[in-house]
Formats: sequence, C-alpha cells, structure tokens
Amino acid sequence: MRRDHALETLKLHVKDDIVVAVYQACFDWLEICPRDLNYVSTGAMGQAVSHGMGLALARPNRRVLVFDGDGSILMNLGALVSVAEAGCKNLYHFIFSNGEYEVNGRHPVPGKGVVDFAAIALATGYAHASRFKTLNTFKDSIGAILATPGPAMIVLDVTPGETFRRNYEYIHSAEAREKFRSAIRKR
Repeated sequence: MRRDHALETLKLHVKDDIVVAVYQACFDWLEICPRDLNYVSTGAMGQAVSHGMGLALARPNRRVLVFDGDGSILMNLGALVSVAEAGCKNLYHFIFSNGEYEVNGRHPVPGKGVVDFAAIALATGYAHASRFKTLNTFKDSIGAILATPGPAMIVLDVTPGETFRRNYEYIHSAEAREKFRSAIRKR
C-alpha cells in the first residue's frame, strides 16, 4: 500500500488525538493533515515511541498515535518494553515499513523482510499487534483497532506514494512547538 493512502485513511479516524510522527511519515502527515496536535519530533530517530509514551502517560484520556518507521524503531527496540510495562492503553504505534531509511538516502534497513515487528511488540507485552499489506484490509480494520485499548502496534507494509515536501524549517521551529503546546493546554 502507498504510505500517503494509509495516512489518508488514518486522517478519517484522527479527531482530538495527539499524533507523534517522524521522518517521511511526518512530512507526509503535515501535508495531509495539518493540525496543532501534531507533535513533530523528526531528528529524534528511534525516539518517536518514547515521546509518544510520555504524552500518553501525561494525557491518559486522549489517544496518542505514533507514526514511526521500521529503521527508526530498530534504533530503540527497548522502548517497546517500557511502553508495555507502563500499560499505555491510549497508545497506538504505527510502523511504516518500507525496508529503507528513506529520508537519509534510501539505504536499506537491517533485517529487511525478516524482522517481524508485530511479533516483537507482542513479545514485549503490547496488548495487540497487527500487520497489513493491503490498504483495503487496513481500512476494514483500523476502526476496531483504535477502539480497542492499547498499547497496540500496527505494522503497515508501504511504498512511498506521492512525494511531499520535506519542510525541515517548520519541524525544527519554535512555531511548531508553540502551536502544539498551546493546543495541548487548551484541551
């Protein structure tokens, strides 16, 4: 499935949720669904789920969706144990698996096609985990997944899809952080 199509599907389910997105999923999401509750943490490779866990613990009455990459999560697999142990029932961890470090030169991810992230998540104590290879099966399942308490991992086998601009200036700006801070304080 194309990543942009998966994100368009997710957009239909995101209301007052916090979204923590990194790297290309972040750039795509900012174009597809610009909103003040987008927490941008690009540059924190491997840290998306750690940031998401902190937000999920601080805001237990709000869903936190983490949009992570396969290469990114490989850099911090230990965080999965922390998320499971913390019992983050409001955390939904999406892995956009394309087998490469797309933003960093399209270098292959170690273990491409071998690593089973859903199985790792379950082994660490996540409440449930799923893997989707087609957009239609993902569309049919996402509502039920988001209605079931987490922590949950949702692995999406993706291809890039439409190319969106990589707005590094915005994601590293004080403006992006202030928008998020203001939005989280209001609710």
